[in-house]
Amino acid sequence: MIREQGRETRRRLLEAAVTLIGEAGWNGVTTRMVAERAGVAPGVVHYHYASVTDLLVAASCAFAERLLDELARHLAAHPDLDGGLTWLLGQVAAYDGADPASLLMTETYLAAQRLPDLHGRLRGTVVRFRREVSTWLQVVGREAPETDAGAAAAADARAVLLAAVVDGLVLQRGLDPGVDVAALAGPLRAMLRGENAP
Repeated sequence: MIREQGRETRRRLLEAAVTLIGEAGWNGVTTRMVAERAGVAPGVVHYHYASVTDLLVAASCAFAERLLDELARHLAAHPDLDGGLTWLLGQVAAYDGADPASLLMTETYLAAQRLPDLHGRLRGTVVRFRREVSTWLQVVGREAPETDAGAAAAADARAVLLAAVVDGLVLQRGLDPGVDVAALAGPLRAMLRGENAP
């Protein structure tokens, strides 16, 4: 019973931290804010986490892992490049750069440049996502006349490119919500296939 209550308290703290990172910015989140949002006493935060930074790292990494794992899993379910890219761009269109998830991820990427623990954990999540995207690109791109090693290296490079496009589109839409994500399907498809854009 006590163990279950502890898990529930940690869950509430993590959820509060995820929300607050987007609302207040990484450096704006305080112990008191988290405690109030989670409905606990401030001392409870430090009972479960050594510092607010440790809590924010845990919360943001768990969120990023869930988000990217879900994207990779759904992308892998598409048997062709066109369908997968159309689906992925549809998902990206749901993020306008000012929504809670976009703000959280932007704050997390920035904080990762200053916090080695966050950097290492987030890098691991992103590298795993790119590896899964690379595997999908190899599956849907069997027509490529490259050797297996060449195909894998090319797919790895395209996976980095695709992940950067997703990140960049979220940032671009934060500045210009009018960016038509669906219109980018053709050029992105051509870029990933090494063709000339229409």
